[in-house]
Amino acid sequence: MKLKPNQTRTYDGDGFKKRAACLCFKNEREEEVLLVSSSRHPDQWIVPGGGMEPEEEPCGAAVREVFEEAGVKGKLGRLLGVFEQNQDRKHRTYVYVLTVTETLEDWEDSVNIGRKREWFTVEEAIKVLQSHKPVHAEYLRRLQLSCSPTNGNSILPTPPTNDIYPHYGTNANTPSTGMCWALPADRTAP
Repeated sequence: MKLKPNQTRTYDGDGFKKRAACLCFKNEREEEVLLVSSSRHPDQWIVPGGGMEPEEEPCGAAVREVFEEAGVKGKLGRLLGVFEQNQDRKHRTYVYVLTVTETLEDWEDSVNIGRKREWFTVEEAIKVLQSHKPVHAEYLRRLQLSCSPTNGNSILPTPPTNDIYPHYGTNANTPSTGMCWALPADRTAP
């Protein structure tokens, strides 16, 4: 398990632990996603992410976490959504899209805890994550149903049937613009 002596957990007003994560892609086509081995279960794959530090913005936390856990740097793209997990832990996670531009040979978690990383197609990643990290699989399903990175058109997603759901998402290249709106079936997106 990854331990950091100075790590302070931060919570929002609803009692949810504040987290941030990135779906890291090889390129802007978003066909291959980078997963890392779990610190608790090294034989299982997860989406890199973790807790936000006090006074840290979600986008900064997401970039920091993927650097620490996956050893990559890149171009931070849109905010895919904010996902809640209520089953075993109360987490609220801001999930961003990141296009990898630099991959380190050795990085903090590879050296300290032997963490590994591997590229998967989106479909393969969903299958790998579904059994032990369904919320992470939901990130990728939402990506498939959300705003297109190429044309910005919103697609109307089907609401999930579990207690994991995104609050909002963007379709622009920055986290602060371009909202995706789920509209009733008889209406079209603006």
